[in-house]
Amino acid sequence: MPNPTNISAPQASSSWQIDIIVADGFVLLEVAAIVDALRIANRIAAQPPFDWTYRSAKGGMVESRCEAFVNSAPFVDRPSADYVFVIGNSDPDSPALSLPGLISAYTYRGAQVFLLAEAASRYIKDQGGAAQHLSTHWENSALLRERGGLFEAGTALASEDGRIVTCAGMGATMDVVLALMGRHISAASLLTVTNVLLHDKIRDFSTRQPFGGARAGASGDSDLDRCICIMQENIEDPVPISQLGTRVGISARSLERKFKTSLNTTPNRFYREMRLSKANNLLLNTSLSVSEIGLACGFPSGFSGQYKAQFGLSPLALRNRRRSAGREPDVSPEVGG
Repeated sequence: MPNPTNISAPQASSSWQIDIIVADGFVLLEVAAIVDALRIANRIAAQPPFDWTYRSAKGGMVESRCEAFVNSAPFVDRPSADYVFVIGNSDPDSPALSLPGLISAYTYRGAQVFLLAEAASRYIKDQGGAAQHLSTHWENSALLRERGGLFEAGTALASEDGRIVTCAGMGATMDVVLALMGRHISAASLLTVTNVLLHDKIRDFSTRQPFGGARAGASGDSDLDRCICIMQENIEDPVPISQLGTRVGISARSLERKFKTSLNTTPNRFYREMRLSKANNLLLNTSLSVSEIGLACGFPSGFSGQYKAQFGLSPLALRNRRRSAGREPDVSPEVGG
């Protein structure tokens, strides 16, 4: 199986050391994608090629978002790992993910650093305009755009910037670690690892992120996928449902039937829920007012009522609850939505 990337490998080593950087609230899926792939590669090899160490700022037990723990060693001043993965933690504002000194310490000694999801987002934010070609999860890209107004990330699963690789994280983590492994084990061994993982294809770094990453999910129906893509591209100024079928080239009745058959919903309900999901993301992660968020998601009026009908509480109630829990972003006074 050919290596699907052009990332440059560190110097040769008899075994490859990987540091996995975690902070409180880390995404367990990303850790599991890395460690399970490495574990399987070691199991099928005559001489296990990979070692890994969990690391955190202070060392000790670190808790994931889903209440699982890993036991970590503390950071060191002169790291010796060949590769480093910095795990996302579902909080793009987490100061624990802003690690310019640590990243430099690794890259200075020849390591390659993989920044996943929120960790990539923090790196992109810290780098400013020079990093706009890099990748993060599409949700984080949306937040950077809303907050800064200028950020236009690509939608690739991963992007390389010298010894830094920024990645969408989540399920794309598996593709990245398998691509890395393919540089150090045989094609036959890599195929065995992917078979054990039931991972039939290693996606190239340039592969676009599905659905929220600016293309529709593979429903198996090209007309339906195209319709969903049009919806995604027109969140702020929604396209009337009566025009969607015309744009796709099918009748309104056929469009209704496709949504019902494949998604068990109607086009109108699907579109509304898509826009409300984006609104929920903005409420949780930006300082935009309720009315600004409503407009950004295609609700010039009635946004608070629509949101409450969908989520069971008003936008302002959500922010008050987040504020009382100590997780609310610095928000400006609310204006009715």
